Amino acid sequence: MIGSHRFRKGQDPSTYKRSLPKNLRSTSWQSFLYRGGDVIFATWVGLICAVPPCYMQTDFQSPVEAAELKLAQAVVPIPPHAVNPLNPDVPDDLLESDRPNLLQAIDHSIQYIRTPSAASRYPIAGISRDLMERSLLRFRRLVQVSRTAKDLQQAVNREFDLYRSVGRDGTGAVQFTGYYEPVYKASRTRTGEFQYPLYRLPADFNQWRSPHPTRAMLEGSKQLAGLEIAWLSDRFQAFLVHVQGSARFELPDGNLLTVGYAGKTDQPYRSVGAELVRDGKMRLEDVTLQTLIEYFKKNPQDLNTYLNRNPSFVFFRETNGRPATGSIGLPVSAERSIATDKKIFPSGGIALIRTEIPFENPTTGKLELHQVQRFVLDQDTGGAIKGAGRVDIFMGTGDRAKQRAGLIKGDGELYYLVLKK
Repeated sequence: MIGSHRFRKGQDPSTYKRSLPKNLRSTSWQSFLYRGGDVIFATWVGLICAVPPCYMQTDFQSPVEAAELKLAQAVVPIPPHAVNPLNPDVPDDLLESDRPNLLQAIDHSIQYIRTPSAASRYPIAGISRDLMERSLLRFRRLVQVSRTAKDLQQAVNREFDLYRSVGRDGTGAVQFTGYYEPVYKASRTRTGEFQYPLYRLPADFNQWRSPHPTRAMLEGSKQLAGLEIAWLSDRFQAFLVHVQGSARFELPDGNLLTVGYAGKTDQPYRSVGAELVRDGKMRLEDVTLQTLIEYFKKNPQDLNTYLNRNPSFVFFRETNGRPATGSIGLPVSAERSIATDKKIFPSGGIALIRTEIPFENPTTGKLELHQVQRFVLDQDTGGAIKGAGRVDIFMGTGDRAKQRAGLIKGDGELYYLVLKK
């Protein structure tokens, strides 16, 4: 059990790693340790990755990651003599099928980069806002005119410099996970079937005294009465909407209701999965989103205990059918938007990722992981996405996106593209 191998404050991570059973001695475990000695692995199963900025203020950092938050050290230019990571034999795997989607994602980044918010975030890693805007405009043109993915890659090689994330350990190793936008059934009014509410942001929220009430306090009082925005039939589903930060709801009359993040209390996020493992209710290697859903279906008496151990609480707003929105305030694009730590990475920037993504086997219908190399836009963030060693990929909306997102949990590489000066 992981409880018998607690990471002690001040303990050297490598010493802790050697103390683990052989099946747990993975270098990726360093990214699951956070300050104070608990194990955080909910990012692995998509239970902490939010459609930001839901948990942007949550302080879950490993000792390694905390050191990585130094602005100038997270992204470094690739020296001219280094091996070019743009493997010509592995071009962008999605370009031929989703060029319009990539162009739309680029347009969202261009729209963002011209805002006052972007002006306050740049320069970052030595990259100015003007240079990033010119990079986005030129990259958009290359995506438009390149006949094939290989042509695009060759053009990028000629015209762009690459900056590499130093990763979680200084060697460039980056852990990838996936997140998605759920679709659930819901009602605008409380009924016998729909009993579990999501709430609008209170009008006086900015005047609330800190620390804010916990989840248990808010759900156990009538403080939020009248602010219900939607009612769900499953309490754990409602909790997952808090985690993901946005959702689409099918209403009984056939209409669609969409909600997005409006604000959160100043209480920290705490992983339900980690709490179950700590109490010996589940084994760490068995934890997935699906196993958590199944656990609470079989053990509904535990819902109150474990959901209330997460004191954080999220408020929502109606988005009138708008798609899921990232931390830059614009829609995220399926498989083309990523979430990173915006303290150290360029918001709206062009990135190249190399990792494994699940695809459906046309013969068996099963999802299988395949290595990909593709261009993405950095348009989101999340509470567990801290330091240079973490990236979350937005996989889209609905059940299939959920299934695919839950399988992304491997290492890879992250690069940023900047137009040559």
